[in-house]
Amino acid sequence: MNDEIKTGGQVTVLRALQFASYATMVMIATYFPLYFYSLGYSKLQIGAIYSVGPVLSIVSNLLAGVVSDKTKSLRRVISLLYLGQILALALLLPVREFGVMSLVMAGFYLFQTPVNPMLDSLTLLAAERMRRSFPSIRMFGSLGYALCAVLFGIALKVWGSGLTIYLALGTVLTALIVSLLVADFQASVRKFEFRGLWNVLRRRDTVIFFVVLGVVAVPHRVNEGFLSVAMRDHGASDSVVGAASLASSISEIPIFFLLARYGHRFKEFPLLALAGFMYMIRMLLLSVAVHPWSFVAIQTLHSVTFGIFYIVALRCLQSIIPEEFRSSGQAAFTIVWGGIAGVIAGTLGGWMYDTLGLTALFRTGAAFALAGCLGFLYFHFRRSAV
Repeated sequence: MNDEIKTGGQVTVLRALQFASYATMVMIATYFPLYFYSLGYSKLQIGAIYSVGPVLSIVSNLLAGVVSDKTKSLRRVISLLYLGQILALALLLPVREFGVMSLVMAGFYLFQTPVNPMLDSLTLLAAERMRRSFPSIRMFGSLGYALCAVLFGIALKVWGSGLTIYLALGTVLTALIVSLLVADFQASVRKFEFRGLWNVLRRRDTVIFFVVLGVVAVPHRVNEGFLSVAMRDHGASDSVVGAASLASSISEIPIFFLLARYGHRFKEFPLLALAGFMYMIRMLLLSVAVHPWSFVAIQTLHSVTFGIFYIVALRCLQSIIPEEFRSSGQAAFTIVWGGIAGVIAGTLGGWMYDTLGLTALFRTGAAFALAGCLGFLYFHFRRSAV
């Protein structure tokens, strides 16, 4: 009975941590661009700010992952990352000048970008130890994103974009407090060795997986970095932008459960190819959208793009990366998914938006998605032929 109570308590803690962490994500993905827009920054400047984080994430994710695996202190690393975010956001409050804003945001991203992959590593380990399904815990991140997208949109509509940083501080502080209650699920993992990690990451299949993953990640980052600004250009209010975030986050929840129950019946790479194909459709629809609410409707495709891609890619990662390197493998995943792809989407996307327009930007994202779809199909047939 005590074990059941303890397990139930930790599930609640992990769900609360997912909720708070993804509440912060909705600020970063949806409302930070509007905050920068309200300060008079151009699309190119906004894209540049968003490209700083991915560049730093290449270092910060790898460092956080290796430290977590080496020290077996994943939960403490997560708490320190939240603390660093709070300090950076506090420094951000009085800043208006673009150069200083970029510098402080760089510090914020240094601590923010490793959080979700580290949290997913912790949740995967905890789910295995407690014999719970990962989606049943992870879905609370989607709920946090969805609910806060609406609530924060209403709050910012009433009180203005100046409230943005304060809301972000509140969500990160909540996450920090909750993270202190998490149990140590990493203690029994085998000893970490750098040579073993390198041997895993340099395998041909691992390299191909990460390369194709990065190609599909570009349209995802284009959508994340420029959707809210594109909607604002088409006359959307903060509440409508929030509705788009709500539509995307709510739509992924049933997909998480369906994949958890039936996903094992299907091979991974065809599913990943399907997600890439649907990303192409999503980008093409965004390229012709003109009404603010049409953007909201298109975001429901998040279910069959990110919803499928994320869970299936994690399943692939678990089969590729041994448990003792799980945090480092998750970090490598995020370096490609958020870091390298984010740099491409932020710099190339910002330039294209300013010079060639919204249509060209989203159609380029569609081309990346198609290339990723074909890459996963090639990988599938190549492995089947062996």
